Amino acid sequence: MNITETFSDLKKKDEAALICFFTAGYPNLDQSMEKIEAIAAGGADIIEIGIPFSDPVADGPAIQHAASAALEQGVCLSRIIDAVSHLSVSVPLVFMSYLNPVLQYGVEKFCRDSSGAGVSGVILPDLPAEESDLVQGPAREHHIDTIFMVSPASPHKRISAACRVSTGFVYCVSLCGVTGMRNSLSPDIGRMVESVVSCTDTPAAVGFGISGPGQVAGVSVVAHGAVVGSRLIHAAEMDEDMELLVRRLKNATKRRMPV
Repeated sequence: MNITETFSDLKKKDEAALICFFTAGYPNLDQSMEKIEAIAAGGADIIEIGIPFSDPVADGPAIQHAASAALEQGVCLSRIIDAVSHLSVSVPLVFMSYLNPVLQYGVEKFCRDSSGAGVSGVILPDLPAEESDLVQGPAREHHIDTIFMVSPASPHKRISAACRVSTGFVYCVSLCGVTGMRNSLSPDIGRMVESVVSCTDTPAAVGFGISGPGQVAGVSVVAHGAVVGSRLIHAAEMDEDMELLVRRLKNATKRRMPV
């Protein structure tokens, strides 16, 4: 099942998507793949796999720490793609990377190898929608969805541009800042999602700052999906039961009003 089919299936069940992020290579490459399989077993609908990068400008302390630990062990894109190809999961996988590792690997090769490893989409936070031609062609050829970000500070013109080139879903950043757990979310989320929905039929998912079932439930009322990342990195660091945590988060996406 690809990303579009996943959202379509969830719509029939009146559920939002639980999209879970985890950094490849943390605490090491093998264990990160085990965590990803546990996340899938817990009921995540889509899993973002973070590609470690030395200058992750959109990431907060937890994900920066995980990326740094992975890089210190020599984890690189080629090793991650190989590891992902051996995962036993049935949900769509999305690579979240910065542009530099993809350019170094080669855009065409990246899309081909990612697709071959079972990856359905890619998020490149530092690639502007206006310059998306760099990846759109190769991604389309290899059936990779390209997911772009909008934020509360994005003008309507920028939101429209991101919506035009986003496939799979549009990533709505909940705040002006970096990733990380927050006690509360911006009241502007609903208006941002409405702006996206007015531009495209592509689903809108909200991420950054979402850490608990209550926040997931709140986002699920106004958006088609909720993204949880730093909370899962923290869970791995504290050796929590990852599958149980994800199951609780997934339960919060149910019994929602339609977007």
